[in-house]
Amino acid sequence: MDMMDMLRASGGLDAIANQLGIPPAMAEAGAGALLPAVVGGFQKQSDAAGGGEGGLGSLIGMLGELGGAGLADNVLGPQDTDVNKGNDILGQIFGSKDVSRTVAGHASGQTGIDPAILKKMLPILAMLVGGYLSSRGGGQQTQGGAGGILGSILGSVLGGGQQAAPASGGGMLGGLGSLIDLNGDGNPLDDIIGMAGKLAR
Repeated sequence: MDMMDMLRASGGLDAIANQLGIPPAMAEAGAGALLPAVVGGFQKQSDAAGGGEGGLGSLIGMLGELGGAGLADNVLGPQDTDVNKGNDILGQIFGSKDVSRTVAGHASGQTGIDPAILKKMLPILAMLVGGYLSSRGGGQQTQGGAGGILGSILGSVLGGGQQAAPASGGGMLGGLGSLIDLNGDGNPLDDIIGMAGKLAR
């Protein structure tokens, strides 16, 4: 199951639509456009901590301090979503609000959705992805299981990369990932950070 399938099956897309007051189709399109950068940000955070098992362990530890698997439960449950936790995650994986603005602006260009809506969607999406990573990575520290989780998710979102995406539902996301990943390294965030740097000058 790739990340978009997980968001559909768990009710994450419906939760995003309800909280932002937008149609479900818009929530799905927006999430699809934002996911490559969000997952790429988690990958970059893991790599910065040394990559592999150790890097993922550090990432899971960071997410655990912010709520772990409960991050997704907070979005999906009846209580109000604490988007401050989502913004904390974005601060960790993107490093600056300039990157968040650039990610939202790029996704807006791809989808036609107002960037203000996409900026509100980003922290909610980060909580859903972070909660999913925490629940998948927490107990899988053997046989390379944990180290492969992030690569598998990134591969499924980008439609290639470390692991090829399933044929179903991967095409659109794969295309968006390719458009963002200008230097072809499998992680679009480097290119987005570069765009943000140019805009900030």
